[in-house]
Amino acid sequence: MNISNIEKYDLEKMYKVYDEWSKIALNSFQSNQDEISFDNVKHIVFAGMGGSGSVGDVFSAILSKTGIHVNVVKGYLLPTTVNSDTLVVIISVSGNTSETLSLIKSAYKKKCKIIGFSSGGKLLEFCKKNKIEHRIVTKFHSPRVSFTAYFYTILKVLYSSLNINKEDIFESIKRLEDISKKINSTNLNITNPSLNLAKWMEGIPTIYYPLGLQAVAIRFKSVLQENTKSHVIIEDIMEASHNAIMSWEKPSKVQPILLRGKDDSNETKKRLDIFSEYFEKNNIEYKEIFSVDGNIISKIVNLIYVLDYTSIYLAIKRKTDPTPVNSIIYIKSKL
Repeated sequence: MNISNIEKYDLEKMYKVYDEWSKIALNSFQSNQDEISFDNVKHIVFAGMGGSGSVGDVFSAILSKTGIHVNVVKGYLLPTTVNSDTLVVIISVSGNTSETLSLIKSAYKKKCKIIGFSSGGKLLEFCKKNKIEHRIVTKFHSPRVSFTAYFYTILKVLYSSLNINKEDIFESIKRLEDISKKINSTNLNITNPSLNLAKWMEGIPTIYYPLGLQAVAIRFKSVLQENTKSHVIIEDIMEASHNAIMSWEKPSKVQPILLRGKDDSNETKKRLDIFSEYFEKNNIEYKEIFSVDGNIISKIVNLIYVLDYTSIYLAIKRKTDPTPVNSIIYIKSKL
């Protein structure tokens, strides 16, 4: 793996944006975006599809231990529980996603508190017309690659409403800076964990995750599908103990990957340890990917960074341009 080989297949230079992820994160959080405080938020709906939707997944995870009830909607229907006290956060990098446009119209009719984030498009037009709060966020390359721009901009605008500690946010950005030195395109050797994982991946990955890292698993599945154009399986580690584990009694080309937090609960750690023991006992090669130490934002965002870059290296390894999403364009053309 070298830069010449990367640029041979990564024709739109996706990797260069990833090399700048920590800078994009810092600039987004320190931008001049106007902050807004929604009082007494008890219920939030994050609405978005694809790369935009993964931002909602992460917010759901980091808010899971607060008193805020969070729904992530990827589709056309809002939960029946929404009302005028619900904050609906609409995320669409393009601003033209049909599902999210439908949702903002529904939220407006239900008189919800609403804020939109996009690079422009019909979402911006709707918000302007109906005097809804909206923030323009720069698109970097594509929706999935724009993750840090959108995530940290939303943190900047809403952190007071979400009761998120500023110190935790800055810590997560510092962790991004640290891990970038290990995984980016200037370190294409055996000390690069993203490159090492990509070299190991040959078959269909099955990603086992604890509930707290579900957002990471969903994100990894999505970027592997979009960047490498390949099938991926994800499994909740607890539920997999009752069904999916049976699939390993027959040989296959599937490769297990265990996502682990540095301070998983005892029950979660025990279950993941049992899976590791099972794979070793049955001579099944597997990988364990651990989060960094730190707060929940640091853990999740850094894991996403490592695994997103893995998907780029895997695409290059498979001689695939990670950027085109022709099948997605086909689906959208039929809507």
